[in-house]
Amino acid sequence: MKKTFVFIFVAALALCAPQVSEAQATKDAKEANKLARDGAEASKNQEWDKAIDSLRKATALDHKYAPNLAAVYQQRAYAAATNQQFQDAINDYGEAIKISPEDARIYEQRAAVEMKLNDMDKALADYSEAIKLKPGEARYYGYRSYIYEVKGDIKNSTADTDKVLKLDPKNQEAISRKKRLETLQSLRATPAPPSPAASTKTSPAGAHSPHKP
Repeated sequence: MKKTFVFIFVAALALCAPQVSEAQATKDAKEANKLARDGAEASKNQEWDKAIDSLRKATALDHKYAPNLAAVYQQRAYAAATNQQFQDAINDYGEAIKISPEDARIYEQRAAVEMKLNDMDKALADYSEAIKLKPGEARYYGYRSYIYEVKGDIKNSTADTDKVLKLDPKNQEAISRKKRLETLQSLRATPAPPSPAASTKTSPAGAHSPHKP
């Protein structure tokens, strides 16, 4: 009799377990939905910290809200960049990338801020990542071509400019850059004239080295 009772009790627990689990899931889903609504409302009011806190909690309960959290990080980053708080903006874009690493737009946005800080190497890396994710987006090649030009890398700048023109043949900025790069390449290819022989009256300190064209 005792064994029978234990068996019935265990069987009853087994039947109840899925119901308890389902009830908890329903409760979590409702709480996540409420938190997500709170986050959305806070975002509308530009209460960024409150919005991020609510959406972080919502995402912990239901991962489907992760894109909303990434979007609010981007909004706060944009607001920070507008106020010239560039490092804060970069940090928030970094958080958004952790959540949505396949979103090329976030890399583009962070690169734009990095260029404000004149951190061309990091901007170059971010545009390169954006290109990997969206290789058919002409403007990413255009931005990267600009950075290469600023760094004096005519070869890579020309290569990216050619890609822009392949994707968008009428792109006026790329057409202008192409002409400019061809001129620079031509000047670099022109050998510098030989230095005149130094006069015996001219001191070494007064001699001039030829300048790069």
